[in-house]
Order: sequence, then structure tokens, then C-alpha cells
Amino acid sequence: MSKSILIVDDDPDIVDLLKLYLKAEGYPTLEAYDGKEAFNQLKNQAVDLAIIDIMMPFIDGYQLLQMIRQEYKIPVILLSAKDQDYDKITGLKLGADDYISKPFSPLEVTARIQAQLRRSYEFNDLLSIQPPSQLKLGDLLLSHHECVLYIKDKAIPLSAREYKLLKLLMSEPGRIFTKKQIFERAWNEHYIADDNAIMVQISRLRDKIEECPRKPVYIKTIRGLGYRFAKKDELSP
Repeated sequence: MSKSILIVDDDPDIVDLLKLYLKAEGYPTLEAYDGKEAFNQLKNQAVDLAIIDIMMPFIDGYQLLQMIRQEYKIPVILLSAKDQDYDKITGLKLGADDYISKPFSPLEVTARIQAQLRRSYEFNDLLSIQPPSQLKLGDLLLSHHECVLYIKDKAIPLSAREYKLLKLLMSEPGRIFTKKQIFERAWNEHYIADDNAIMVQISRLRDKIEECPRKPVYIKTIRGLGYRFAKKDELSP
């Protein structure tokens, strides 16, 4: 879906010029000729990026930028005849993502808009695929924020090694993890042929999460290979 651009400038010729070039690139545009009108547009329309002149009546570009930053997270590019370093630094400190001095090339403005949109929406895509803050399987809920296990809403304290081991196993139910993988992935340590160290941690976890540790439901031993966590369809509803 095309991204909508809000153009804000009290010079109609500049607005028309930017509108012409942006529409040629496939961007729908909204136009405003002062800061007050621009903010009303933002409240009533979906806007993906705003390009704002600084010197405007009623509400200038700096004020408008501050108002936007209080309510919106869209990229903002300032456009101004003021080209002193102080003016640029002021705009960037107030939250502008870019600053373009007049006179400008419409092709450069278009390229900078495209760059800001790409950065903004790639960042949002990364946020959307961040790992979940918790893992839940059966009656177990492992909170990554608290590093605490809950069983039917009861908090079960875990040691650092128990937490890391349980997190690894629960992250991929049904996958068999070898002892070497557990050492290297859960504890970030080089594997040593010490089966007892892992057996002790598995035993402690089972004591905390299994109703009958000798007949484990959650953490399965796969003889000769390692351990795996029960898949969802293996657990009782």
C-alpha cells in the first residue's frame, strides 16, 4: 500500500512542486499551508511521513514538530530557507529525522523521503518479529522479562542455569537437544564430556515442574541422544 505524505508549507508553489514529484513516484499526498491546518490533517487522516517548512504563520515548523512528537511516531523532514548549523541542530534535537535547506532539488527531496520511509518501516517490521516476552506450554508459563516460571499462576523460582535450560527446551517443543547443544546454546560454554552436570540440572527442573518427576510429562529423555520438551499436542488440555 502506498505511503501517504503530508506536505506543509505556506508557499503554494513549493507545495504544488513537491506534490507533482511525489505523485509521479506513486505517493498520495495531503497538503497544508500552516501548522494549525497541518495538525488537523494529522488528526483526521492517515499520514506516513510529514515534510514541514519552518517559517509558517500561526504555528511554525518547530512548534508543529514538537506537537507531532507528543502524539505520533511518523518520520518528519524539515524544509527551510534557514541553512545555518544552529537551525539544523535545533530541528534535529526537537525530533526531526532529516533537514533539507531551500532551494532544493525535488529529486533529492523525493529520495530522502523514500530513505526515511524505508528506515521507518523496516524498523517497525523488526519490532513486529521480536521474540515473545513469554513462552506457554501446558500449565507452564515462562516469563522472559522476570526470568520466572509460573505453574497455574504460582511463581516458581529458577536458578540462572535452570532458566536458560528451560527457555531453550520450551522454545522448540519436540526438538531433541544433545548435551553438546545444551552446553553451547543454553549456557554459552564449550562442551565437556560431563553428562552429570546436565543430568543434575534436568533433575532439578523436573522436581519443580513435574507432578511425578520419575514419570516426566514435560522434559523427555531420549536415550543416546539428549532431551526434548513435550509438544503441545502431547500435553493434556
